[in-house]
Amino acid sequence: MKTITSCVEAIVLEQPFLEEALSKEIINYSALANVLKDEVSNTLGKPVKSGAIMMALRRFKDTISVSKPYYGLNTLLEQLGDITLRSNLSDFTFRNSNTLINSQADILNKIKDKSHIFYTFTRGILESNIIISSSEKEAVLESFKDEDCIALKEKLSAISLVLPKNNTKVAGLYYQILKRLAWQNVSLYEIISTTNEFTIVVEDAFVDSAFSIIKSLNKN
Repeated sequence: MKTITSCVEAIVLEQPFLEEALSKEIINYSALANVLKDEVSNTLGKPVKSGAIMMALRRFKDTISVSKPYYGLNTLLEQLGDITLRSNLSDFTFRNSNTLINSQADILNKIKDKSHIFYTFTRGILESNIIISSSEKEAVLESFKDEDCIALKEKLSAISLVLPKNNTKVAGLYYQILKRLAWQNVSLYEIISTTNEFTIVVEDAFVDSAFSIIKSLNKN
């Protein structure tokens, strides 16, 4: 059975920025209750008073544990490693096929001696993605000439961040990165992750803002 409290919690949990603002007590409960009043009333199918929503917000705030999900996060941010910026990249998306792996092997053979080339390959359920230095665009088109190219995007840049070895043991690291990018209205074109490395790919128009944000992470 839905209650005022369960409705309020569901709404807040769907908006992580709102949850964080509540935990830091930087939100006016009365104003927020008025904003949520119609949504909560519609969900419950009956009128709900702002005062009841305020009480639910205060109870929910008391249950938010800032220390647990972010335990060790500040220390982790202070240990972030080198940042690498690679520009002039192209992003290819191909429909998966039985021959796609052969096309990938062909392009890998062509660039195997070019250590300066940026290259990533990600295989999804229905499609696969290649991000590569734009200087190799024609080589990719040749290697994948028999494949179905769904999309091609150029003028991209990649920002890679080396993560501490224990990054998988601490919750909230990726959230901190993505949150700050979202606050500055930086759109991400792709996200690439390995165990100890995190890379975002953005259009060139966003690269300066994105790099500045990533660089400032271990200063907060």
